[in-house]
Amino acid sequence: MDKKLEALKKEYKNIPIPDELDFIVKKALKQKKKRNLNMMKRLVGIGAAVLIFITGVNASPSLANSLSEMPIVGSLVKVVTFTEFKVDEETAKTKIKVPAITNMENQTLEATLNKKYLEESKKLYNDFMAEIEEVKKNGGGHLGVESGYDVKTDNDQILAVGRYVVSTVNSYSEYTYDTIDKKHELLITLPSLFKNDSYMNLINENIKEQMRDQMEKDPDKFYWLDDAMGFKTIAKDQSFYINNKGKLVIVFNKYEVAPGYMGVCEFTIPTDVIANVLASKEYIK
Repeated sequence: MDKKLEALKKEYKNIPIPDELDFIVKKALKQKKKRNLNMMKRLVGIGAAVLIFITGVNASPSLANSLSEMPIVGSLVKVVTFTEFKVDEETAKTKIKVPAITNMENQTLEATLNKKYLEESKKLYNDFMAEIEEVKKNGGGHLGVESGYDVKTDNDQILAVGRYVVSTVNSYSEYTYDTIDKKHELLITLPSLFKNDSYMNLINENIKEQMRDQMEKDPDKFYWLDDAMGFKTIAKDQSFYINNKGKLVIVFNKYEVAPGYMGVCEFTIPTDVIANVLASKEYIK
């Protein structure tokens, strides 16, 4: 990457992240930008760095070529790697890939998601660097963190981007998801899929049923279910995504409902279990 682009990206990383993300998301759900705004006008106040990034891509053939290999979302919206944070020392290694969603007409939502991804990645990197210093003060030790993303669903309507953090030393891992309606360019939340909170109990009972069934069929599988500390209920904002078949998938991070060897646990909820409480049939089939 040329020095000019590197300097511009470094300048962007120092731009403060707004605290009003929730407000911006809600605002984004209620509005869409006009289709034919020029690039500069669309970026004023919410992400001039995206323009800097695009300029850098045009100026650097090698960078443009690497981005062309990233997964394409539909005919317009793309997910690319905006930047990476790296540490490669003998006892401390980290590689943090920061995704960016591009080409959305809803520039408010696009900018909000991208700023969130960058903010979380910068915090992860800064925390890792602080931990390195602390470990060095206490005599040394090994540290390792990897973070990245993958596209779980990519069809005409749904884009589901999964982001992960994995500790390569203590075997910790965490996944979070954003599920986007590409047609209407809205961020889909779990509660927004349902008429009321009754979905929680329906999903809870089905997950418990799936857990018991899996343990009965496979002795190597084990969930914390029937003891005092066992699984009781999902959260209202439980991690989820909608898969390519239009099914709701509930996700639990490592150690959340099972021992560590079970890893990240996913449960696909049969549509007939939640059909009566769905707010619409647009997303869940």
